[in-house]
Amino acid sequence: MAVTQQPPVASPVLPVEAAHEGILRRQSLRESAARTYARLLPIVPVRARGLTIEGADGRRYLDCLSGAGSLALGHNHPVVLEAIRSVLDSGAPLHVLDLATPVKDDFTTELFRTLPRQLADRARVQFCGPAGTDAVQAALKLVRAATGRSGVLAFAGAAPGMTAGALEASGGAQDVRVTRLPYPYDYRCPFGIGGERGAEMSARWTENLLDDPESGVQPPGGMILEPVQGEGGVIPAPDGWLRRMRDLTATRGIPLIADEVQTGVGRTGAFWAVEHSGIVPDVMVLSKAVGGSLPLAAVVYRDDLDTWQPGAHAGTFRGNQLAMAAGAATLAYVRENRLAERAAELGGRMLRQLRDFAEQQPCMGDVRGRGLLIGVELVDPEGTGAADDVTSGRGLPAAPGLAAAVQQECLRRGLIVELGGRHSSVVRLMPPLTITDEQATAVLDRLSDAIATAARTGVRRSGRRSTGASATRPPRDSAR
Repeated sequence: MAVTQQPPVASPVLPVEAAHEGILRRQSLRESAARTYARLLPIVPVRARGLTIEGADGRRYLDCLSGAGSLALGHNHPVVLEAIRSVLDSGAPLHVLDLATPVKDDFTTELFRTLPRQLADRARVQFCGPAGTDAVQAALKLVRAATGRSGVLAFAGAAPGMTAGALEASGGAQDVRVTRLPYPYDYRCPFGIGGERGAEMSARWTENLLDDPESGVQPPGGMILEPVQGEGGVIPAPDGWLRRMRDLTATRGIPLIADEVQTGVGRTGAFWAVEHSGIVPDVMVLSKAVGGSLPLAAVVYRDDLDTWQPGAHAGTFRGNQLAMAAGAATLAYVRENRLAERAAELGGRMLRQLRDFAEQQPCMGDVRGRGLLIGVELVDPEGTGAADDVTSGRGLPAAPGLAAAVQQECLRRGLIVELGGRHSSVVRLMPPLTITDEQATAVLDRLSDAIATAARTGVRRSGRRSTGASATRPPRDSAR
């Protein structure tokens, strides 16, 4: 496998007044209270390459946030920069709405080359606004229009975006058109049993709701699910359960939407996460890494669902030429250099090492993931009812305060990680697919040291240290 070697980050030349403290102070005075990452990661990036970010204060960090998963090749990868420069130097228009261009044609051709064959052979693509939430919104409109039914099936813990329609499907807004179903979550099984039996109960629950005329659930326009819940806590869906959902929807004429916004482009060890189970969805929602680090979102779907009238869904910035050039270069690089396979191999190794470390740390309740999408769920090992909870598959009490402390300890050691999960108690790793073995070792060393240190300080389940200082619970990711 050919992975481009990343040159060292150059030292920035900064004006005296551009010290990071001043920039952070001005940000806090000028920007919205809705900002998220800036509150928890008080750094000012000025240079970046690959896995490494350099701040205005001269410190270097290993970035395992990767733009919330949008940087499949890391920061400023040479093939991405060259693709962008090529468009800029060509004199091509940068803004064309939905007009055809050579850049768009190249991107679409490369995208279709990577799709599951049964979908690619009869696929259509709708370019949306620039964020994943726009693509989710478009997908929901698509299936509702195609079926004539307004209901949608979604799953607890989903994070499909921030618009009103997308929030309906995630549980962020109340709307009777959305039916929320239990997602298989082995460590905190909603049925208290976990494992294959827990996944089977989830499937039976769904089947019963659809087939029971007294359930109160009308035939839905579609089902949307994540093959791995990312913001929900890095929870991989069992392959057998995914196949069951595919069968349930197919036999009942319900379009199945796979949300691949965070899991796509090799992240989970397959180019698209649905490939692990072998299912072929009717609709795929794409964003983040598909734009090669620039804003781009699209919906790919079966041609028989293409019942929209012209203008049924639009978006001013759906023709982002720089993003399409960067995205085509990223897709081709991941495919040609077999980075999905690399993610599967390296991610498996990292999971094994973290699980070995967890045997020494009672606060690490669960280590899970797929490929280079990894989560460590932190818990309170002194929680009451711990033994019963573990045997029932419900896990130990969540420790959001400890997770917040671990994130800060990681930052002190030059490692950027994200938090997620039902209680913001899951430390998430999403390094670029180009991460080297040496860098992976450094990431795990820093994370392990941060966990051990935070555990020793006495952060309790309540989120308070033994000194009484409170920990801030981070909000859910808004980077869609």
